[in-house]
Amino acid sequence: MTEDWRQGGFGLYIHWPFCEAKCPYCDFNSHVSRTIDQRAWRDAYLRELERGAAETKGRVLNAVFFGGGTPSLMDPEVVADVIAAIYRLWPVANDMEITLEANPGSVEAGRFKGFRDAGVNRVSMGIQALNDTDLKRLGRIHTATEAMTAFDIARSTFERVSFDLIYGRQNQTLHDWESELKQALSLAIDHISLYQLTIEQGTAFGDRYAIGKLRGLPDDDLGADMYSLTQEICNDMGMPSYEVSNHARDGAQSRHNLIYWRYGDYLGIGPGAHGRLTQNGTRLATECFSNPQRWLDASTIGKTEKPREALSPTDQASEFLMMGLRLKEGVDLKRYTALAGTALSQKKIIRMQDIGMINLVGDQLNVTDQGFMVLNAILAELLSD
Repeated sequence: MTEDWRQGGFGLYIHWPFCEAKCPYCDFNSHVSRTIDQRAWRDAYLRELERGAAETKGRVLNAVFFGGGTPSLMDPEVVADVIAAIYRLWPVANDMEITLEANPGSVEAGRFKGFRDAGVNRVSMGIQALNDTDLKRLGRIHTATEAMTAFDIARSTFERVSFDLIYGRQNQTLHDWESELKQALSLAIDHISLYQLTIEQGTAFGDRYAIGKLRGLPDDDLGADMYSLTQEICNDMGMPSYEVSNHARDGAQSRHNLIYWRYGDYLGIGPGAHGRLTQNGTRLATECFSNPQRWLDASTIGKTEKPREALSPTDQASEFLMMGLRLKEGVDLKRYTALAGTALSQKKIIRMQDIGMINLVGDQLNVTDQGFMVLNAILAELLSD
């Protein structure tokens, strides 16, 4: 139990909470601010890195992820100072992955060389759509042309570049998505994330949807067809899925995200950042204060987190299953049993197998292509009493 996290590795997530504009579908902790004291934020991150390193002394760091918000709005000098501190504070893997999320605007693209020189070796770009009409609907402030220009700069600057697209958009047909996806895959280097639009409470889209003013969304059948078509085209073009929404060429999977899905430990720094840390045999759920100013002020006294929660064996096993079954590789049932103290129901596993939802080879349980479309239902069934 004490060393279970080692089977997933150890990562560091750094949250930059600021954006130029708030997208109507976004429920992440992001804020628009006219002025940002970059030096103050750098100093806060450095303080929190020192604190986190003291708790995780000697651990080998496998991956770092600058997420947001829009981390490409950070000054490259700030990123450089943060990365230099990381190398000073932890032993790191020889092939450590350092990812920075970027919007494809001209301001951010102009910083790419600075980020590379700072130590970033992978960029993940939020392109979201390849036509101006849908970009505008999604509240994006870049055009398709600007996105392609920024992408060209990124792939000439970094060896590893990923980008995101959203499908299941308003009035989008299956043919529309097929054409756009093939175009995207012809551009992609080694990794692409493809998310079906979901309407979240507390977002502008959620408010519009609640009063019947978000029209043209796909019904369940069209959504399922879009998902199936996505898998088929990505497989044909050498970019199979390794997780529900993520596709990569062999060896190009996001190492940081694999730490989450393989249920490793990760330190979360920055407003609203979550973490999982194993201390003295207990796995702790951590969460930072989400308000940027509150977090920034609290960093001066090392009190940026809400009270930590010790996860029970049942909670850990449930999280392990919920994260791991998102992966094509699935989960090791022996690890589940070690975490939970009890095995999953064989009767439920056999029933799910019989209807083609899961596969079981030895102790390795994974979800079928058909099952991924109803993954939440499968998890509810396997975890029910």
